[in-house]
Amino acid sequence: MPVAALALLLGAAVAHATWNYMAKGARNDLAFLFAFNLCAEFIYLPLAVGVYLWMRPTLGWDALLFIGVSGALNMLYFVLLTQGYRVGDLSLVYPLARGTGPALSVAGAILIFGERPSGVALAGAALVVAGIIIMSFSPSRGSTGGVGLSIAFALATGAVIAAYTLWDNKGVTIVTPILYSAGLDLTRLLILTPFALATASSRRAVSVALTEQRLAAIGIGLLSPGAYLLVLVALTIAPVTYVAPAREISIVFGALLGWRLLSESDPVRRLAGASTIVAGVFVLALG
Repeated sequence: MPVAALALLLGAAVAHATWNYMAKGARNDLAFLFAFNLCAEFIYLPLAVGVYLWMRPTLGWDALLFIGVSGALNMLYFVLLTQGYRVGDLSLVYPLARGTGPALSVAGAILIFGERPSGVALAGAALVVAGIIIMSFSPSRGSTGGVGLSIAFALATGAVIAAYTLWDNKGVTIVTPILYSAGLDLTRLLILTPFALATASSRRAVSVALTEQRLAAIGIGLLSPGAYLLVLVALTIAPVTYVAPAREISIVFGALLGWRLLSESDPVRRLAGASTIVAGVFVLALG
């Protein structure tokens, strides 16, 4: 993997883990989804407009198709992820979702795009997935309610991650990453707006989200699209079979945030899994 791609993915991992940490303490409902997507649009639209005026690209139907489908998949990702957080622990849902995504992405890239990663790269991907499995496993969870449902949401989220990662691998060859990312933000906002503003009560909920959880909405609105923008740029310089697993180093930062700031339990197991992920990323870089 090129060093530049690895640096982009490390930056994306820090941003991704941070916004998930912020989302853990936020209200995971439609109003908050609308609030942080609205913030994202205000933050990134000026940059996208500037890039468009500078590059003057031609956005044909193929570009709009890729942006629209990916935006819808990203919307589904947020809905499934937040529902998973409603019924399950962050330390269960997040690793399973993020671990399923790269595993399916690598398999899809081999089957659909005909990519042929080296044996070293495949070993690195396997280490990343193994580390996430280690972090996800806990014997004590078997007796708690809602575990099956939270696992179902996590696996569904991982499948959506794989779908939009493979789709975007082609999309960023048609539309420059900054415009592509801005298009995803706009698509999500267009999907959410009719539901978020449909009734007086839903409008009040949006107002509450923008006032009482303003910092979280702005933070996620900045970091979530920013993290994925870095991933999109990485996809333009490295194969998806390398990018999809390497970006999951965010699990490491998430584990450290949970341990140091949230005092979550079982730090030995989680740090062991994190160390396995780090090893996998280094092996990926060598591949």
